[in-house]
Amino acid sequence: MAKVKYYYDADTLSYRKIDVKKSEYYKKTVFGVLAVLLIAFIGFIIFSQFLMSPNERAINRENENLQLNLDLFSKRIAESSAILNQLQERDNNIYRMYFEANPIPNEQRKAGFGGVNRYKSLDGYDNSKMIKQLTKDIDILSKQLVIQSKSLDEIVILAKEKEKMLASIPAILPVKLVDLTRMASGYKWRMHPILKIRKFHKGMDFTAPTGTPIYASGNGKVIRSSRSATYGRVVYIDHGYGYTTIYAHMSKIKAKRGQNVKRGDLIGYVGNTGRSVSAHLHYEVRKNGKALNPINFYYGDLTPAQFAAMQKASEEEGQSYD
Repeated sequence: MAKVKYYYDADTLSYRKIDVKKSEYYKKTVFGVLAVLLIAFIGFIIFSQFLMSPNERAINRENENLQLNLDLFSKRIAESSAILNQLQERDNNIYRMYFEANPIPNEQRKAGFGGVNRYKSLDGYDNSKMIKQLTKDIDILSKQLVIQSKSLDEIVILAKEKEKMLASIPAILPVKLVDLTRMASGYKWRMHPILKIRKFHKGMDFTAPTGTPIYASGNGKVIRSSRSATYGRVVYIDHGYGYTTIYAHMSKIKAKRGQNVKRGDLIGYVGNTGRSVSAHLHYEVRKNGKALNPINFYYGDLTPAQFAAMQKASEEEGQSYD
């Protein structure tokens, strides 16, 4: 029951009842209800900042996990890039240098992506900036991996070619060291034993008994197996890479023209045919048609001491047989 309110009337010296109009009553009631609703709404807003619904909690957890995964992914990309950089460094400064291949310029390895904004479709998300950067890093890393993969494929080819080249380049004595009587004449100017004129000797002469085996000094193909007035029975082997070897004055030829030979294969026997005064092997090494000193092509056969002794003998003035 509502309380009755009174006021003191000074004219009548008595208390009179205060009559409240219904409109005032309804107005106060409405304002009261509105005040309660306003307070409740403000309270909801304040507490909603601290109290989340299950769905909001789930969304927040997903966002936190997404952020964590993005951070971990970014870290792994950085680690992969560091490993790739080390591989690129070895590729340029070790592998390609060893196989005499030009290094790949950094501008080519680390080239970016020009043109239109290729990541525009990633705009408009909460983590757009990070997602765009990660996508760009992945694209660059993928491009560098493709370049490095192609480079390693090239290195494999170069390695196989290098192995083939090393097997082809002359590297052993054409006559076994135990079969040599002596090193007769080296790569130098000397008096020709028959023509009696000073002439440059473009090879090395190895004195050995007639019939001593002669071996190919490297892998190659026999391009000549015949007889000439100067070299007598002679064999030419093309080793590729510009190298050719000549084996002259043979008593008997074993290799045939067009035959593929390997280092150490028997190709003939020491003799005294052609312009020669005694049984020996005249041996030449040529690169692109130019005669080279054969002393530099015995690294697969001689110890340092044996090499020094042979080099000294080749430089001495000794008997020349052709």
